[in-house]
Amino acid sequence: MVFALGFALFALGITISIALHECGHMWAAQATGMKVRRYFIGFGPKVFSYRRGETEYGLKALPLGGFCDIAGMTALDELAPEDLDRAMYRQSTWKRLVVMSGGIAMNFVLGFVLVAVLAIGWGLPRFDQPPATALGTMGCVPQQNPDGTTQPCTGTGPAQTAGLRRGDVVKTVNGVPVATWKQFQAETQKQTGLFAYTVERDGQTLTIPVDPVRVMRYPEGGGPGKEVSAVGVGADFYEPEQYGVLAAIPASAVFTGDMFVRTFESLAQMPKKVSALWTAVTGGERDPEAPISVYGASRIGGETAERGLWSVFILMLASLNFFLGAFNILPLLPLDGGHIAVVLYEKVRNSIRAVKGLAPGAPVDYLKLLPVTYVAVVMGGAYMVLTLVADIVNPVRLFP
Repeated sequence: MVFALGFALFALGITISIALHECGHMWAAQATGMKVRRYFIGFGPKVFSYRRGETEYGLKALPLGGFCDIAGMTALDELAPEDLDRAMYRQSTWKRLVVMSGGIAMNFVLGFVLVAVLAIGWGLPRFDQPPATALGTMGCVPQQNPDGTTQPCTGTGPAQTAGLRRGDVVKTVNGVPVATWKQFQAETQKQTGLFAYTVERDGQTLTIPVDPVRVMRYPEGGGPGKEVSAVGVGADFYEPEQYGVLAAIPASAVFTGDMFVRTFESLAQMPKKVSALWTAVTGGERDPEAPISVYGASRIGGETAERGLWSVFILMLASLNFFLGAFNILPLLPLDGGHIAVVLYEKVRNSIRAVKGLAPGAPVDYLKLLPVTYVAVVMGGAYMVLTLVADIVNPVRLFP
């Protein structure tokens, strides 16, 4: 029940983010004197609508996006004679740029607000985390029950008894190199007796023998358990840092800057992730850093809500807004960045014509750009379908 609620809440958060993106365009257009004919959330059949002033507001049946219909976005739009002077394509360059970037700015502002809420309520996670195989809290090793709960235990565990310390970075497990915590766990569980960790500590390389204990572990969702080795240690990590209301503003600004960099780095990696998505679809291991669909993000939102990790829920929603904003900057039609590129092209072209003593050129003919637009739409649609299928058949799992 909590999972379903979290799933629905995250999907609602995505819908609100898209709705506010379109609000950014609408409010900017209205503020600069343009005419907004329609503002709708969703696509498909109309559920309801109402008119306020010169704008029709409404909801459509499929909440998969939204749109803001500004009169004269291109010279191809049909316009009433009285709306001709207010047509968007006839406005000054700065007004058109403000309108086209309004949605992008709205996503970035919403992401910043969510980061500030996170900073005040739960704390901001640190990007400078310890190495993946750094050892953290140590203790006794509990037995696990078939329902996933653990039995109480007391005393020290094998890791402490062996002399391992928090901050030790494990390089090999019984001679097998490990680079991730998942690999560390898998290799540790394979051991059947005394074995050795090779660790780095304060610039030194040490070999530390450990005598594990045998415990039962059961897969998530039920199923037969198996006996594995365990040493009683968790991964090291730095706790989030919480801020007061005033201190949260600059801290959130710095964090948002880091998020921008990481978001654009992720965008640059998207074409390279096609093979990783295909591997996931065809039964291979899912790359946790591969893109996820709206369904996949909502699924993770449900998992975080189920475990009470609302800080992760909010961080994911903030990340989604940063991604939506950054993605729309791409200079490809029909994205906002494509329209911005057209506006800038017209400005540069007309400036050159003015130097030559010529009149401004005609508006860009969007019909000539249709082939490029179709290619972008088809490729983007195929990528989205591939991501959705991967999230259905082999979803990203934040939790084991």
